[in-house]
Amino acid sequence: MPQVTFEELQPGQRVRITQPVRVGRRKWPAVVEGVVRDLKVLVTGLTVERGNDDIVTAPTIHLVKDNGELTSITVDEFTTFELLEPASASSTTPVSAPATASAAES
Repeated sequence: MPQVTFEELQPGQRVRITQPVRVGRRKWPAVVEGVVRDLKVLVTGLTVERGNDDIVTAPTIHLVKDNGELTSITVDEFTTFELLEPASASSTTPVSAPATASAAES
């Protein structure tokens, strides 16, 4: 699947986002898949003195995961994006329980 940049992402696209997580000497990939619902660049404030022209931003992706969960991911320079095929309607449609016969029908 093709890799894209944050700037190329659009709402409605299905993506796999991978970010490396590092704690001490251990490092592993954190992977999430879902449909992009919004893209924002958040302007953040810091608790340390900085120059007036030094603006800190955080590119953020808002997703709907396959299980319906809403999540947001802040992007850094190590984050990768991979476009995926749209989910088929059958894979996202909940399966209903089989109907049971009522006592009146027997």
